[in-house]
Amino acid sequence: MSLRGAAIVVGVPRLLSFLLTAVFVAIALVPAATPATAATTVCVLACDTRDPSLAQQESFPVPNKDLNGRRLELHVSDADDMAWASIDGGVTGDSVWLDRSWNGGATWEGLLGKASIPGTWTGTRTLMYNITDPRNHRRALVRACGDAAAVGCTNWAYPTVCDTLCDGTDPAQAAGDDQPVPSSTLYGRTIRLHVDQRNSTAWASIDSGGAGDEIWLDRSWDGGATWPDGSSLGRTSTPSGATATRTAMYATRDPRGLLYGGAVRACGREASHQEGSCTAWVRPAPTRARAAADALMSSYDPYNGWWPSSWWNSAATLTSLIDFAKTTGTHDYDWVVARTFDQNKGTFAAGVRSSDAIEGDFISRANDDAGWWAIAWLDAYDYTGNSRYLHEAVTIANYVQQYWDAGTCGGGVWWDRERTYKNAVTNGQYLWLTTALHQRIPGDTLWLQRAQTAAAWYRSSGMINSSGLVNDGLTSACGNNGSTVWSYNQGLAIGGFTELWKTTGDNSLLTTARTLADAAISSPTLTSGGVLTESCDIGSASCDDNQKQFKGIFMRHFADLAKATGSSTYLSYVQKQSDTLWAQDRSPVNVLGERWAGTSPDPSDWRTQASALGALTAAG
Repeated sequence: MSLRGAAIVVGVPRLLSFLLTAVFVAIALVPAATPATAATTVCVLACDTRDPSLAQQESFPVPNKDLNGRRLELHVSDADDMAWASIDGGVTGDSVWLDRSWNGGATWEGLLGKASIPGTWTGTRTLMYNITDPRNHRRALVRACGDAAAVGCTNWAYPTVCDTLCDGTDPAQAAGDDQPVPSSTLYGRTIRLHVDQRNSTAWASIDSGGAGDEIWLDRSWDGGATWPDGSSLGRTSTPSGATATRTAMYATRDPRGLLYGGAVRACGREASHQEGSCTAWVRPAPTRARAAADALMSSYDPYNGWWPSSWWNSAATLTSLIDFAKTTGTHDYDWVVARTFDQNKGTFAAGVRSSDAIEGDFISRANDDAGWWAIAWLDAYDYTGNSRYLHEAVTIANYVQQYWDAGTCGGGVWWDRERTYKNAVTNGQYLWLTTALHQRIPGDTLWLQRAQTAAAWYRSSGMINSSGLVNDGLTSACGNNGSTVWSYNQGLAIGGFTELWKTTGDNSLLTTARTLADAAISSPTLTSGGVLTESCDIGSASCDDNQKQFKGIFMRHFADLAKATGSSTYLSYVQKQSDTLWAQDRSPVNVLGERWAGTSPDPSDWRTQASALGALTAAG
């Protein structure tokens, strides 16, 4: 009996319904494949050695291989980003496996999942293996191989990267020709990198040369650190009688492989010398926000569904990504919303996601950490309409509500389960969350009452100082503790009062929001030279991993006030942040740093990237 049918259980129209029962019986009898010891296990949406019966779909991207009368076939599930191999029409002892190459087919991990046809059978298959590795910024090629009195293999699958345009497209089809970095010169030749920003593609050219000069592109999925599968793309020689030539175009995004924000550079060689010269690496920028989002996605861990290794920062980063998608109508990252939810809704021991244990439903002892996740899921609900996100936000808010305590300082939410501190961040979140839940739950009165109580308490709490700035929290004696004015505390308060004003029409709430906003943009505590500036952005100071993300949160809420009021002052401030960080704080690969004015030291990571994305999205 052939096992070919057993390998294509999911979503395969070729299977006749009357054979399904037999097929499922056959699946249970498929001998287990042994993964090759030379390969390192790759985990993307699932880990290597997954059973093909769990595949979400099936396609056949390359022709079958006839191997001494046996049918050797490569199967791919694009939805899983995994592949498996099968052999049919064989005899006992025939074997099948996958090869996987991380460098364009130059070398490969062989014998992946090797399986042999057992007695009485005529076919078998391997388990599934990943064909991309975005966590480690790698893109693979895979092929099916077999041994049936001779060894043979199918073609490699997916040698061509495709986005809106595919590798190999003629530059004449480009939507534009931008040269974002200086050209390189070599023995009088000029090597240029050309970018079609709209389609995120690039090509290279060499001119002022002669016959035999060479030009090519390198492509890297990690910002230029490595390029094992993207070396010498489109390598082209200048023909006889010519002084210039160019490559074809190549894509810098591989959505099928969950690889975004690829970087490219142009390289060339003069005919009579071996050494070459290259331009700087570049990531295309279709728009400011799209460029920031693509670069941000290079840090996402799709297997664990977060940005390692910060728990609350991942929630705020997801919110930035959803805001970008909502604002621009870009759906490339929709899968990230569900993936983050599904992979993180459960429990985690202390040290796995946070220094605190995560107890399920994104809840831990730190109420503000839980609050960031509630905000993210409300944003996800608005974007997707999926009620599970609203329900999750309600679950988290109900938990936080337990720590509203009128017996200390007249009200307010405790920052932590141990009730050690009443601070601005937790209460700013609470005001915004209670208002937002009221807005989204038909017929609600309870959350509205809580929001109004929270607003009244916040205004009277003393956390807003005489300059209209929000200090970090209250002393044990319930007075303003004079601690650092952080931009995100200011922003959360602006957002909370703005939302409640939009809901109730109470203009005193708008007055409070405006007072907070005016203080933020006029006070040197938060704004320097017209640019939003954290206290840790000054002099030789540097922000920690939490503080790196504060400014983007401020911009989200400040922009809401700007749009709600139409204030030209506020709208101009929003635009100023976008213009400044884009001009002064961006690298050629669209990395955006901590200091939006570009001063030094200016560290960068995914937290600073998400913060800047918030500002770029706010400006539209």
